[in-house]
Amino acid sequence: MTAPKTLLELAGADLSPPRLSESCLVLIDLQNEYRTGPLALPDAEPAIARAERLLSRARQAGAAIFHVAHKGRAGGLFDREAERGAIVASLAPLATEPVIEKPLPNAFAGTDLQARLASTGRKNIVLAGFMTHMCVSSTARAALDLGLRTTIASDACATRDLPDGRGGAIPAATIHDVALAELSDRFAIIARSDALS
Repeated sequence: MTAPKTLLELAGADLSPPRLSESCLVLIDLQNEYRTGPLALPDAEPAIARAERLLSRARQAGAAIFHVAHKGRAGGLFDREAERGAIVASLAPLATEPVIEKPLPNAFAGTDLQARLASTGRKNIVLAGFMTHMCVSSTARAALDLGLRTTIASDACATRDLPDGRGGAIPAATIHDVALAELSDRFAIIARSDALS
């Protein structure tokens, strides 16, 4: 039996990660909500550390950088006026880096992200952030429909345990791995953050 291949491999697609200097880095929902409380992710801190290093390299390379933050209701999850909804301090945007607040998992839905990316003239986007199976996945899937070439910095993303529908739970690491495998089939290049320069 031969090893399985993704649809992208079978189509002969170029799976080499783009240069950061030719890309837009889109940091998704790297907010304090995922560090503590009911949505705390088991691998949030390692992912944040890798996102910090990726952001630093992207700034040095001249990437176009966009910060996306989920905007929830006042007093609830992702309250942007509270500490819980704030972007992680070590990933704070520079004055020249737009912050796009989104109401839905897909960062393009109800926002001007597509127009902002188009204004750069770049077709390569690099995604990092939270959660792998939710906002990262839905944004990557939408990006394909918009003609963008997406790379996901796999170790700068994380997710959480989910109920399995039978009274048990599926571990976060499994959810993360499966989400990335699904995306790799047709929607994105999957690369470790240190492979992006």
